[in-house]
Amino acid sequence: MTEERIGFFARVREDVAAAKLRDPAARGGIEIAVLYPGLHAIWAHRVWHALWVRGFRFLARAGSQVTRWLTGIEIHPGASIGRRFFIDHGMGVVIGETAEVGDDVMLYHGVTLGGRTRDHGKRHPTLEDGVAVGAGAKVLGPITIGAGSVIGANAVVTRDAGPDSVLVGIPAKARSRRPGEDTRAILTAPEYHI
Repeated sequence: MTEERIGFFARVREDVAAAKLRDPAARGGIEIAVLYPGLHAIWAHRVWHALWVRGFRFLARAGSQVTRWLTGIEIHPGASIGRRFFIDHGMGVVIGETAEVGDDVMLYHGVTLGGRTRDHGKRHPTLEDGVAVGAGAKVLGPITIGAGSVIGANAVVTRDAGPDSVLVGIPAKARSRRPGEDTRAILTAPEYHI
């Protein structure tokens, strides 16, 4: 994940551009900024995360619950999220406290980045840069999904996957991406839906 700091308006423009790039239904920047709940959830998360890391835990959690109520997207304020993150449609997305999301990651609706244990410490997944997660997929536990990987719709992922993997099924099985294989094509192909 990138540690580079950029200004508020530059970050907003970057987020809108990422949405426009990943959503073929997107028509313009104003529409995206005003009508995309995934962006609203990410923008709010940045505020709540800043409060969380500064020790204002109750306020951060309360704010994240208001955001959840308004957007249908639950992002714990302790989660670390990279740049150009996009949530398409978004309703029902849950991202746990110790989840780490890299740059240029995309989630569809109904995705859970959840835990499998009540132990303290790292209990949610890490998605490296450029990962795409299909609708309804569940990525569970302190696992790592390698950069450039694609998780098919409704897959249940409980094991690490290397870079450029395609993960489908319950439980998900990984295979390497084929050279030139398009992420959007993988996510919409019938053989990748459960």
